[in-house]
Formats: sequence, structure tokens, C-alpha cells
Amino acid sequence: MDTAKWFEIRNLHVSIEGKPILKGLNLSMNQGEIHAIMGPNGSGKSTLAYTLMGHPAYEVTEGEVVFNGQNVLEMEADERSRAGLFLAFQYPVAIPGVTVANFLRTALNARIKAEAAARNGGVLPSDVKGMPIPEFRKQLREAMRVLKVDESFAGRYLNEGFSGGEKKRAEVLQMAMLKPKIAVLDETDSGLDIDALRIVSEGVNTLHDKDPQMSVLVITHYQRLLNYIKPQFVHVLIDGRIVEEGGPDLALHLEEKGYDWLREPEQASF
Repeated sequence: MDTAKWFEIRNLHVSIEGKPILKGLNLSMNQGEIHAIMGPNGSGKSTLAYTLMGHPAYEVTEGEVVFNGQNVLEMEADERSRAGLFLAFQYPVAIPGVTVANFLRTALNARIKAEAAARNGGVLPSDVKGMPIPEFRKQLREAMRVLKVDESFAGRYLNEGFSGGEKKRAEVLQMAMLKPKIAVLDETDSGLDIDALRIVSEGVNTLHDKDPQMSVLVITHYQRLLNYIKPQFVHVLIDGRIVEEGGPDLALHLEEKGYDWLREPEQASF
């Protein structure tokens, strides 16, 4: 085991309603790396994403996830977020009546207050009120400028009436404001046309360029997303296990050959 790894999933077993989905998954990342997980439907890709963020429906029966020296599986979902984990959902949920700006400010203030309380023995200091509105507006405008998002976006209800591309851009805007250390993108290309895919991918790349210490874990069926968000490493997940690993060429091979060759006893290495 390489103890220098910054993020490591070790022998992870996960079940849903008693049915095993992940069956001994191993994966490691160093800080600042971009990794891709590819695999067919039902292989366990979204299960991995939800497990990393602490979804209660997913039961970890064995294994551990170590991030920056801490066992993620011992943390609540909000603690994982404060530690630096972020999940961009495949199907973001609409929240009528809550604007994008209010949602982001609430999320930031919750983090600020929780961190202040943790430093003060679990008690929130009376002088901690959250981020001042002028500072929040300044940060939001800057993030929208960097991501080329129109400022009117901030006043719309979160994901209500959004196109597929707008929902994913809202996720990237959350990334920009929350500044995660590891961003997990769960099938971000789902439901996007080529133009929307390019725009969203450019946003992810911009954030990574701005913070090259941020790691990105891209989960996808198809190689097309990886034309825009370029990973250094590709992992293939089939039936709950990583069955093949390699560089970017592996994704191209999967696009050409599909996944059946990896279900055979003899597997080529990349």
C-alpha cells in the first residue's frame, strides 16, 4: 500500500437493501490529479459517488475511505463536505422558491458556522454570523465571471425550469463557491448536447486551472466527456470492482471496443 496517497478507497463493499453493489473496490488519487471511472450501466458508479458523500441508503459492509489522513466513512455528510468533498449530481433536484444565490449563501454560512463551532468546543461563538452579504455578492459575481455565467442566473429558483446544461452549470457554480479539495462528477454529461457539454467542461477545467491542487473524479459511461475534461488515469468499474486501469488511451479503447472484452477471463493491460 502506498501510504503517500492523499485519497484512497480500500476494499470497499457496499450494499443497498441487502444487495451487494460494490464488491471490494480499490482506488487511490494524489492531490491535483484528474481520474475517470468508466463502466456500463449497473456497474456501481453512482453507488460509489453516493457512498463517498454518505447517502444513508448505501450500507458500507467492509472497507474504508481515507482522505487526507481521515476515515471519511466515520463522518456525517456535512462533515465530509467541510473536509473538502463535493458531489455534482447526475440528476440535480429542483428547489422551488429558493434562488441560486440564497442556496449558495445558506451553504456557505452553514459551513462557516459549523467550522467556528468546531473550533470553539462545539458552541457557536455569538459574534459569528456568517459571510457578510457584500462579501458574498463579490465572491459570487467573481465566480460567475470566471465561469461565464450571466448574473441573472443567481436570481432564478435552483434548477426549476433549468435545461440540462443549466442544471450542470449550477453544479459547477457550487463548486466554484464551495472550493472543494475533491470534486466527484457523477455522469455530468448525462442529458447534455455537445454545446452544453463543452460549456460545462470548460467550467470544470477553469476551476481546476485556478486551483491545481483540487482533485477531480469524473464518473461517466462515455469517452466523449473525456475529450474535454482530460484525465491522467482511467479506471474501469464492472460488477462492483475495478477490473482495468490505465491512461487516457484506455478510454479510447473502450469507446472502440466496448466493455465485453473486460468480462472475459483474459484481460489486456494498458
